[in-house]
This record gives sequence, C-alpha cells and structure tokens, in this order.
Amino acid sequence: MLKVKDTLRSTVNLSFDGRVYKAYHGPDALKRFTNEVAVLRHLDARGCNFVPRLLEADEQNLRIITTNCGQRVEHLDAARAKELFAELEKFGVRHDDPDARNVTYRNGDGRFCLVDFEFATILSPAKQ
Repeated sequence: MLKVKDTLRSTVNLSFDGRVYKAYHGPDALKRFTNEVAVLRHLDARGCNFVPRLLEADEQNLRIITTNCGQRVEHLDAARAKELFAELEKFGVRHDDPDARNVTYRNGDGRFCLVDFEFATILSPAKQ
C-alpha cells in the first residue's frame, strides 16, 4: 500500500488494486467518520458520479474503504474549483472544505472529482 496522506486527523492509503483506505484519528474521529459515511451514502443514493463510492465502513476501527477517484490535482483554476464545489450542491451536499487538495482528476473519463467529506454538510431540501 502507498501512504498518500498522514495527518493528525487521518491516514489515507492507496492499495495496489485501486481501493482507498482512510483511517480516522485525533479529535472527533468518530464524528468525522460518521459524517463522511453519511455524506458518501447520500451522494451515492443521488447518483453523484464524481465522488468516491463507499465500499466498506468499519465503525469499530474508524476506517472506510472507497473507490479511487484519480490523482490529486497540482493546479486548478479558482473559477473551475468554484464550479466543481457548486456542482456538488446540486446533489444536496456542501463540501465545507473547498480547497484544491480535495480535488482529483480521473484519467479514465477526464473528470475532476471531489474527495474528503468528513466536514461536509448534507443540505436540507430548501437549501438545495
């Protein structure tokens, strides 16, 4: 496995079969785990195709396994980033960390994708 992120809040590893393993630790780990799982399930139910699909959620170990959404983007125009995060709101989710580090590029279909939903908010129907 390749370690792609190791911070105070989480560790993310990429397996050789393309799965992404994210382990939560640090302050509010259970809350962040629970939120990301809920957001990914919400987006999957609405057919959002530019976010990872949740494959497994292990509450005991505070770990999720998701599909891979490509490689991190080195440079992204601010206007394009704004469009991406606005597009997510059409699926009823505000990312709440709209930074380029949460954008990936999927070579297979040439699609920019969004990742890292532990601080995201599921919007009420009136705010969508």
